[in-house]
Amino acid sequence: MYDRTAREHALALVAQGRSLNSVSKQTGISRYAIRSWQTRIEPVSRVTQCPRCEPVPRPPADTHAYAYLLGLYLGDGCLSRQPRHRGYALRIACADAWPGLIAACREAMKAVRPMNAVCLVQCQGCVMVTSYSHHWPCLFPQHGPGKKHERRIRLDAWQQRIVDDHPWDFLRGLIHSDGCRITNWATRPVAGKRKRYEYPRYFFTNMSTDIIRLCTDTLDAVGVEWKPSRQSRGAENISVARKDSVALMDAHIGPKY
Repeated sequence: MYDRTAREHALALVAQGRSLNSVSKQTGISRYAIRSWQTRIEPVSRVTQCPRCEPVPRPPADTHAYAYLLGLYLGDGCLSRQPRHRGYALRIACADAWPGLIAACREAMKAVRPMNAVCLVQCQGCVMVTSYSHHWPCLFPQHGPGKKHERRIRLDAWQQRIVDDHPWDFLRGLIHSDGCRITNWATRPVAGKRKRYEYPRYFFTNMSTDIIRLCTDTLDAVGVEWKPSRQSRGAENISVARKDSVALMDAHIGPKY
């Protein structure tokens, strides 16, 4: 009666801690059906369903989408083990103020794991773009206990090759998660009068020095000049302010929307 997408969406809501009653009201699916799905989960073939689990591991089919999703994950993402054999949940926090970002994140997640449903879970001030799979740790081996900034973050060789091939997709994910494009202003005297000047700049902020290094190494690779900015609450900040570098960032990334 219900297709796989409907089943996975309902189970995803339950895994977020929602009651069967509330999920049933939201989805229109009976509590009995949802309860039965919790104990009757379709098996997942590790060979056919995951490129990293094949006899000869390969990268995801859509490497552009993966590079973007990797940047989002390193910024505002997390992986967590789920009960009842649901594997792992990949969650990316996207602020309500940026509906375009929410849509782009959802599309990338679906492109990387097209066989898994993607759902949006509304939280206070943000949406958690969420997908469940046994194979997310295969695709994001940076997963581990504790917070990302408290453990070592290094890319595997196959991930680094993807970043090298698609550096702007990776940078776009980092900036869309933990970065921003803002307009600064300053005044200077001109012919006896103070004139206001506005200029855009990009910032990237993260508490992990390893993730900062991944960002700056990639900026170096694409020819963007950057400099350290003032630290805030233990976080590391970098700034891109030179006119030609900002223009390059605008051409490939642009502001959130």
